[in-house]
Amino acid sequence: MEERNVERRCAIKFCVKLGKTGIETFNKLKQAYGEHALLRSQVFKWCKALSEGRESIKAEPRSGRPSTSKTDNSVEKVRALVLSDRRLTVRMIASELNLNHTTDHQILTQELAMRKLCAKTVPKNLTFEQKDNRKDACLHFLERIQSDRNYLKNVITGDETWVFEYDLEKKDKVRNGTHLHHHVRKKRE
Repeated sequence: MEERNVERRCAIKFCVKLGKTGIETFNKLKQAYGEHALLRSQVFKWCKALSEGRESIKAEPRSGRPSTSKTDNSVEKVRALVLSDRRLTVRMIASELNLNHTTDHQILTQELAMRKLCAKTVPKNLTFEQKDNRKDACLHFLERIQSDRNYLKNVITGDETWVFEYDLEKKDKVRNGTHLHHHVRKKRE
């Protein structure tokens, strides 16, 4: 993103050196970059600064949280945390990893292609391993049904995400408020 903006600011500097006005520069950028051009206000700001003698086209450092909080490292940390406990909320993950709530949500939905389903974060698409596990389970059920025609009378069905990763120990911990105790609020009695 920053490289793209540096390229556009370089084009602005070139136009300023040619004596183009802010509107002419903006129109040239729109013509060259289309929807990826800088905003009109940004072009005018840069034209003014460069025409007043500024030489550098690099952005000045800004205060606040750095925009680099969505790094490969943070994506991997979010992935590991979610896979360790699918019941974590976006806020819990953000707090645990010291990330911005919005950044954490973007990592989950865009980078990891996950969504919240029945109070669990699950992948939108199954991995090859999950597909193989599902196929093996189906083949196992087919074998059982072929050997025992009454087998299906003993099967209890439900939400497949619950059946897929039901963990009684974690469920009890969440119910008792002992799992991630500094994040989960206990009910007042």
